[in-house]
Amino acid sequence: MGGRTGYDMDGFHAAYDKVMAKWPAGREGVAVPTPFGETWVNVCGPQGAPPVLLLPGGGGATSAGWYAQAAELAREHRVLAVDLVGAPGRSAPAGDRHPRTVADLVGWVDALLDGLGTGTVDLGGHSYGGWIALHYALRAPARVRRLFLLDPTQCFAGFRTAYLLHALPMLLRPSPRRVRAFLEWETGGAALDPDWIRLQEAAAGFPSVMKPVTGPRPEPDALRGLEVPVLLLLAGNSRTHDTSRVAVAAGAVLPQAETVVLPDVSHHALPQAAPAGLGRRLSGFLSG
Repeated sequence: MGGRTGYDMDGFHAAYDKVMAKWPAGREGVAVPTPFGETWVNVCGPQGAPPVLLLPGGGGATSAGWYAQAAELAREHRVLAVDLVGAPGRSAPAGDRHPRTVADLVGWVDALLDGLGTGTVDLGGHSYGGWIALHYALRAPARVRRLFLLDPTQCFAGFRTAYLLHALPMLLRPSPRRVRAFLEWETGGAALDPDWIRLQEAAAGFPSVMKPVTGPRPEPDALRGLEVPVLLLLAGNSRTHDTSRVAVAAGAVLPQAETVVLPDVSHHALPQAAPAGLGRRLSGFLSG
């Protein structure tokens, strides 16, 4: 994948596989060709069941982090959990060709769904993955049946200044120690899965060939015109943004959306350390 020398890719893959071992039996991984390289998708659930595409957050997040919700979702859905191309995970970017705009990301998801043989899909995303999912639903609503957003960032409100200041050392000089310190701060010292923590640490310094696509929040008028059913789940203890402000801003532009604040959980504890019953809530929403 190019990038920094000395990075322990074997260590990253070992940590990744240890978290993937928590997924349901029968899980398989597939590499889907796209214009931006091969995208790795972890798949489980009955063949022919309604598909649900899951997008992880940014930073060190990968598809592996959905392990706590995968079994429940896979009861009635074909779960398709994605490693973002050019980010930590098993996707393989195509040289220096990578998404640079929202339109590129939409094209990437289109190619991914085409490669998976999927027409219409239920779509969910956490954090940055929620930002991608919302933009995709706005630009390709005919392909999205239902949409859930798990504490999405930069969709309805900006980051807290304190969050950016705490993240800065980790972003400037990533190291396992700085990743752990940041996660301990954001989650309030909550008990987190040690295997998941190890994967986040192993992702520090991952040789990425691309920067995440960032840009403005979705236009309010476009959001008001969105007819796709939306479930917005917000982390009650999030230090990433002001949860109350996000809820109010979302309600102003997505009055038809169902908004739920999840108590006693922070932004980075999702989706793996979510409150009990989250998987059932998601399955109930997706089942309509």
